[in-house]
Amino acid sequence: MTPRDIIKKTIRFDNPERLAMCLREPYTNDMHYAGLVRSVDYRPRTGVDEWGAVWENIGVCHLGEVKDYPLKDWADFDKLKIPDPSEEWRWEGFEDRVNASGDKYTITMGISIYERIHFIRGLENTWMDIYDERKNLEMLLDKLTDISLYMIKRYGQYDVDGYIFTDDWGLQNSLMISPDHWREIWKPRYAKLFKACHDNGIDTLMHSCGYIVDILDDLIEIGLDVIQMDQQENMGLDLLSDRFKGRITFFNPVDIQQTMARGTTDQIRAYCNEMFDKLGSTKGGFIAKFYGDPAGAGHTEEAIEAMFDEFTKISDKRF
Repeated sequence: MTPRDIIKKTIRFDNPERLAMCLREPYTNDMHYAGLVRSVDYRPRTGVDEWGAVWENIGVCHLGEVKDYPLKDWADFDKLKIPDPSEEWRWEGFEDRVNASGDKYTITMGISIYERIHFIRGLENTWMDIYDERKNLEMLLDKLTDISLYMIKRYGQYDVDGYIFTDDWGLQNSLMISPDHWREIWKPRYAKLFKACHDNGIDTLMHSCGYIVDILDDLIEIGLDVIQMDQQENMGLDLLSDRFKGRITFFNPVDIQQTMARGTTDQIRAYCNEMFDKLGSTKGGFIAKFYGDPAGAGHTEEAIEAMFDEFTKISDKRF
């Protein structure tokens, strides 16, 4: 089986011949990311993005955070800069980057329909808009959804396997907004986007950190194929296993805030096996992942090596 086959069979619970893995070289990496010259959702570490949001780097982390928001008052909406995803310069060389995947599973991404709103409005304003500016909030959300629909349709013209949505919805112990408001406002838009992906032969993946148990049933219902969780211990592997094993594929590293950051190498190895047993099986349902900013999360090279080695052993011995 090719790496692409391994990932696809894992997602479809179709008995891959080994563990699907997205690890750092020289360990196994079955995935290839292909991006545009510049995504309309580009987030600089420092500086101003195309929407007018001002970003500042977060210490040793590779990420930035928005320090100034371009739309402080809805009365100024007509002044908001909305990038155009159809500009041809954005797509230059994209086909070559997809083809460079060889026999790996190729993923790409579009625009975040939650995070981009609070990059534009600010997080507290976004939460207040749910109650005070619902019409304007949904109007902006529809514009972001339309941008994503355009990108998905265009990705469908290339040999793209998966599309990853990147919206962090969870706090440590709860969803950021009420599940009812999420279902009223965001769920139907995600449903439209997931359907567009599937109509174009593309799998749906979502990265969402924090406690998202309250909406995971909904995401499965509307067509999410893979959930990428960098944290799991705040929800509990037993809960995730009892409610969701066999219904969705998990794409996880060892919990980046707990065991990976604080555990011994023996505890990290044990957690690798516990995740595989509780979230996946030899039929599929689990993809092992490397967290891309280990220094920012406080992960040692010893811890990383233990995780890589144990996932490799699981692949060699359990399949």
